[in-house]
Amino acid sequence: MLVIAHRGASGYRPEHTPQAYRLAAALGADYLEPDLVSTLDGVLVVRHENELSGTTDVAEHAVFADRRITKIVDGTAVTGWFAEDFSYQELRTLRARERMPALRAANTAYDGREGIQTFDQVVALARQESARLGRPIGVIPEIKHPAYFRRLGLPLEELLAERLVALGLHKGEAMIQSFEPTSLRRLSVMTDVPLVQLIDSENAPNDFLRAGDTRTFADLIEPAGLREISTYAQVLAPHKDLVIPRTASGALGEPTRLVDLAHRAGLSVQLWTFRAERRFLPTGLDLAGELARFAATGVDGVFSDHPDIAVAAAAKTSLKV
Repeated sequence: MLVIAHRGASGYRPEHTPQAYRLAAALGADYLEPDLVSTLDGVLVVRHENELSGTTDVAEHAVFADRRITKIVDGTAVTGWFAEDFSYQELRTLRARERMPALRAANTAYDGREGIQTFDQVVALARQESARLGRPIGVIPEIKHPAYFRRLGLPLEELLAERLVALGLHKGEAMIQSFEPTSLRRLSVMTDVPLVQLIDSENAPNDFLRAGDTRTFADLIEPAGLREISTYAQVLAPHKDLVIPRTASGALGEPTRLVDLAHRAGLSVQLWTFRAERRFLPTGLDLAGELARFAATGVDGVFSDHPDIAVAAAAKTSLKV
């Protein structure tokens, strides 16, 4: 069972920072997961969202005060500072900070120590850690809001495909994720690295909504939808509740047939996101117990903020990828 460090070891360090990625590698993660957005000048940088104030000190930089704005991002009004309004040189002046300080107070001790990373830098870090530790460590970037960025003249698919070639990334080193099927279809003719169709537990892909396509994420995990996904992607990455839903009491219920259906369609299955904090856990289980229940369904990989616990769970299952 693959262990994917969700934004690095983000349960222990501010997400998307070099220290979070290095710790994830040391804790045994197979892949590091960077979220990608673009700068004004087309540099792919690593942030959970294109809005910057939740994960950086941008609000403290008086020189950027006039960049604060409200935008509609995938149908939602968001106010703040946005990566696409900054050059990469300007973003380099910002420092990263913990995104959930109330929940992860210990992580705030590392605020301000490191800046925003580029995709190239994360790839270099993964390769350095792989050489140091003597085992393969890949990258599995998620391109964020691709239809939104394309309308701004910043096509994330082309920008990423260009970097894959320039960096010499191959199938064993990288996979690419997106919630938007159109984005993955574009990538399927640009690269041969495995593609990962992310599936939320509700609503519909943003690109479907923009195009007037009435299908939802629920439609995509029906047998016909899974067969369609298999024509352009190799991996299905659903929200974990779609594999084992929770009961009214918050406990884990009975598994659905999704893992088996996806496997029959020729798709591997990677689930998101496993976190150790009590607010994210099912009733009556710690993270190790939760992971054990999900591993028993035959999943091929998990995204976790706490990769050490996921690695220990993977070691207890006979599943091999």
